[in-house]
Amino acid sequence: MSMAAPPPRRRPSLPYELVEEILLRLPPDDPACLLRLSFACKAWGRAASQPGFRRRFIEQHQHRPPPLIGFLHNWEDERVPRFLSTTASPFSLPAPDRASWLALDCRHGRALFLSESEGSGAQQLLVWDLNTGIRRRIPVPPLHSSYVSPTAAVLCPADGCDHRDCNGGPFRVVFVFTVYRLQIMYAGLTSVCVYSSETGTWSGALKKISHRSDALKFTCHSSLLLGRSLLYFMSDRGFILEYDLTSNVLIGFETPDVNFDPIFNLMVAEDGGIGVSEGFSSHLKLWSREEGDAEWVISRVIDLQNLLPPAALVDAEAEVMVLGFAEGVNVIFVNTVAGLFTIELQSERVKKVCDNHGFCNLIPVVSFCTPVDRLKYQDLLPSIPSEDVGDEEGGEEDKTVDEAQQLLDKGSNTIKEGGFVDAVERVSHDLNASEQSQVNDSLDDVSRSASNEESVKDTASEDDAKDSKTSGSNGEDAAPSLEKGDS
Repeated sequence: MSMAAPPPRRRPSLPYELVEEILLRLPPDDPACLLRLSFACKAWGRAASQPGFRRRFIEQHQHRPPPLIGFLHNWEDERVPRFLSTTASPFSLPAPDRASWLALDCRHGRALFLSESEGSGAQQLLVWDLNTGIRRRIPVPPLHSSYVSPTAAVLCPADGCDHRDCNGGPFRVVFVFTVYRLQIMYAGLTSVCVYSSETGTWSGALKKISHRSDALKFTCHSSLLLGRSLLYFMSDRGFILEYDLTSNVLIGFETPDVNFDPIFNLMVAEDGGIGVSEGFSSHLKLWSREEGDAEWVISRVIDLQNLLPPAALVDAEAEVMVLGFAEGVNVIFVNTVAGLFTIELQSERVKKVCDNHGFCNLIPVVSFCTPVDRLKYQDLLPSIPSEDVGDEEGGEEDKTVDEAQQLLDKGSNTIKEGGFVDAVERVSHDLNASEQSQVNDSLDDVSRSASNEESVKDTASEDDAKDSKTSGSNGEDAAPSLEKGDS
């Protein structure tokens, strides 16, 4: 008489420290990877959304700048998500509604929006924390009633901050606007005022500059920050404003003087100063402004025929247009008839982002993106002991790190190739039966998004937009979340 086979032994759970070490080694330039694995089970989600995990994750990648993860835009096409990712695995961020808010700027983990004008109603600015989703409304200061098409910039002013994780810290908003000077025909007066989150007020004194041109309109370019205090703004017609936050000095100057009407875009020059880029036929011209005589010189010419696919340059009449520059990573966005591409200026590596949707402006999003528990400030998650293990024996912590690296190495290739199912099977043994169905659903989503990466990117799929609504694909819903609202 044969005996019944014993029930399968349940594999022991991975220690919390080992789970965390695995998650810490995931690539920061592919947030969807970390997000999907945080949905694998409660233990992994808890580890990824702990307050200290984000700090450790950023420290783990301290030798590289925050990654470019996508861009915001103001194109009025409901089929195209407000935020489009540039990462290997597509994901979404629940950006404010385009019908109510105009995207202006993004920097240091925050995005800035301006409310659409509605009759005589006062406009507002909205500062949105990319990682936590917290939103803060700021009334536009009472200004001259005839200002047109203003712009603004957001930045972190904290001394000593490396701007890798500015969540919850102070911020400044620099608001730029132009009014007509009726006493001088065809002349304008452009002013700058500054808002401080620490005082909750706008600066009393406006810094002003007059110019012999129509009122400056700012609808095509986001700002550029050099160093800690130099902000640059470019009007639609190519007039550049330079504002120094430290000295409160505002000056203006023109873009390079050429014999036709080019479209320039702000960028950081190779020498670290102010620069502009220009698409010309099948070439990309990079200009820099010499400090001594303030003259513009061409510092570099990039032959796009060696970088872009033939279909992008097949029409000689079609413009190659630079639409944005990502600070910190030196990446530019180039729009062609064949689609939108990113070009890394150092390596000249090119990647297609999506089809040509007719964008007129892009606002790059450069930030570390990690799952966040929206209730973390209320301490609803059980605390995890953080004391060092193995002080007496010396080496237990190193052993945990080594084990995590070995497990991650086994699945790293499949993770990079989009085979997350196999990767997780190799590194995750702490799933109980009640969690398995949730894991399978999460991994199915990952597999579909990875295998259809190109089609998703090129069509700006509605499925990706749905993910942002149902699963909080910036990681906010990895644990119980607060209701999204303005603070």
